Amino acid sequence: MEPNDNVVGSKSPTAVAINSASKAGEWIKSRLGTYKQLDTKLSPQDLVTDVDKGAELMIRKLILTHFPDHEILGEEGMPPGADASAEALAKASTSDYLWIVDPVDGTTNFVHGFPFFCVSLALAYRGEVVVGVIYDPLRDELFVAEKGKGAYVHGNPTHVSEDADLSSSVVAVGFNPDRQFALPTNMKGINALAMQTRSIRAGGSAALHLAYVAAGRLSGYYEIGLNVWDVAAGALLVKESGGTVTDTEGNPYHLGVKHLVATNGKIHGEMLESLKAAEATGILK
Repeated sequence: MEPNDNVVGSKSPTAVAINSASKAGEWIKSRLGTYKQLDTKLSPQDLVTDVDKGAELMIRKLILTHFPDHEILGEEGMPPGADASAEALAKASTSDYLWIVDPVDGTTNFVHGFPFFCVSLALAYRGEVVVGVIYDPLRDELFVAEKGKGAYVHGNPTHVSEDADLSSSVVAVGFNPDRQFALPTNMKGINALAMQTRSIRAGGSAALHLAYVAAGRLSGYYEIGLNVWDVAAGALLVKESGGTVTDTEGNPYHLGVKHLVATNGKIHGEMLESLKAAEATGILK
């Protein structure tokens, strides 16, 4: 069975992903500054709102209308914590078709009115991501990738940057809400990269960071303690734009990777070496 065989009517998985992300994104945009409920998950820094939950429900309904037999793994249907997300991914991965949904990547930004958040949708076929869509509703930017067919924004092909070394690169990092392990480890990497790159950025949305690497706006991105819904779509965007995505030790990306490096490929080895020297890989021996 090929990834497009299980299509209901005339809708392709990519078309459904684009439609679902666009509709959810426009609704999220309309709710900016008007959310009604704010809760925490893993820590006081790990936020969720009624908008996250409502957007995920909308996306689920839109997907299941066309693909009622597909599995959906969504962030807001999950208990918090790395163990819970790993267990859910293991269970969900037994399905041929798995949609991976982050309805609002950058919830803290959304809550505070900081304009850097997005909808992230990916479709995995037998464990490999074949469709990735990231939609930024405030900029009306739609990033789309299909395995083997390239990646696009506004219908134009995306390409990673040409920066050849860290010293000429702008690299994104994250400040993970897990303050026991992930954030302290991230800080080691951030300290190292700050001294070796042209500059670093921390926008607060893993998915948009990856989309920006794909589009050549950033040359790399690093973070410890991510979840599959944070990066599945963006990882495909980067790869289909000519970049490289691995774990922090250089092993190929797969759905279970939580400690991530994504680059234009040219600076990848240098970035991995920097993180290794700083003891910032997050991978325990």
